[in-house]
Amino acid sequence: ELRGGGFDGELVLIGDEPHLPYDRPPLSKEVVRGGTDDTTLRPREFFDDQRIELRLGVRARGLDPATRTLALSDGQRVGFDELIIATGLRPRPLPGTAGLAGVHVLRSLDDSRALRAAVVPGGRALVVGGGFIGCEVAASLRGRGMDVVLVEPQAAPLASVLGEQVGALVARLHTEEGVQVRTGVGVQEVRGGGRVTGAVLGDGTELEVDVVVVGIGSVPVTDWLDGSGVRVDDGVVCDGVGRTSVPHVWAVGDVAAWEVSDGPRARLEHWTNAGEQAKVLAGALLGSESDPVAQVPYFWSDQYDVKIQALGAVRADDTVHVVRDDGRKFLAYYERDGRLTGVVGAGLAGQVMKMRGKIAAGAPITEILTPTS
Repeated sequence: ELRGGGFDGELVLIGDEPHLPYDRPPLSKEVVRGGTDDTTLRPREFFDDQRIELRLGVRARGLDPATRTLALSDGQRVGFDELIIATGLRPRPLPGTAGLAGVHVLRSLDDSRALRAAVVPGGRALVVGGGFIGCEVAASLRGRGMDVVLVEPQAAPLASVLGEQVGALVARLHTEEGVQVRTGVGVQEVRGGGRVTGAVLGDGTELEVDVVVVGIGSVPVTDWLDGSGVRVDDGVVCDGVGRTSVPHVWAVGDVAAWEVSDGPRARLEHWTNAGEQAKVLAGALLGSESDPVAQVPYFWSDQYDVKIQALGAVRADDTVHVVRDDGRKFLAYYERDGRLTGVVGAGLAGQVMKMRGKIAAGAPITEILTPTS
């Protein structure tokens, strides 16, 4: 976006992983399933052509805004005129599992490859957490022939995001595919001497397991900013175009909590949001006018042969109207204060996406639910 906007100066891209920048959504799906091993976004020649210097396999360790320098893990210091923080998230570990082989988190390409190598058809997998990562991994492992137990402390998978009613429809999908979905219960203990062999759930149920995948959320990678003066509050605090509390320092993507026009500051952990924010930030940094971040958020999740899509600012406490359900595919409208706030569909892409305009306009729910003659 910076190059496209006319920036002709030096660009340095620093990343703690050794791999070229890559796409994360396939990690819990195609990579775990063995469909692909490479989700690289651009070949190295692209970065050479765009004159983007890559500093890979090195992490940021500290920031000195007064001298505009960044300290790196290899002992080097890098000066800058403008700094953009895009350090993303770090998965939460399951307490008591440190150093126990067979316990996996999923955030990076290496995480995904390690999980794929651990898959044994007919083996027993425990997935802890029924969010998007947990549900996608459960589907991928089941697709590779593992016996899967999905454990979620809430009343349904994805209940905290999509609400219990739609979460129950997602649970039904997994149950029909042979996953044992256990809701309203957590994991009390993971057992094993060096390698995981079993787990005990909060209700006392004992499970024999070969693989545990932990998907209980993530935390923004901001610890390296301690003492820098950059304000942090569940992510790097930003204005509506990505500026932080420190001049010449910006933030974008999963790590950034941006101001939004129609609600409280938000940190959105979705692929589409990162791209939209990059456009806005680049325009602001270069001093040009740019459109605000899209007011109709969009995200999706591929589970089995079904694409689950969510359009709009859906909340778990919205009133939900399930308007179509054939036992596998479904469509639900979300209502708040009498207005359409969002739509969630499974396997019904056309019906979801055509509602963008009505969501943006805050159409009355009665207008949506009342068929026209």
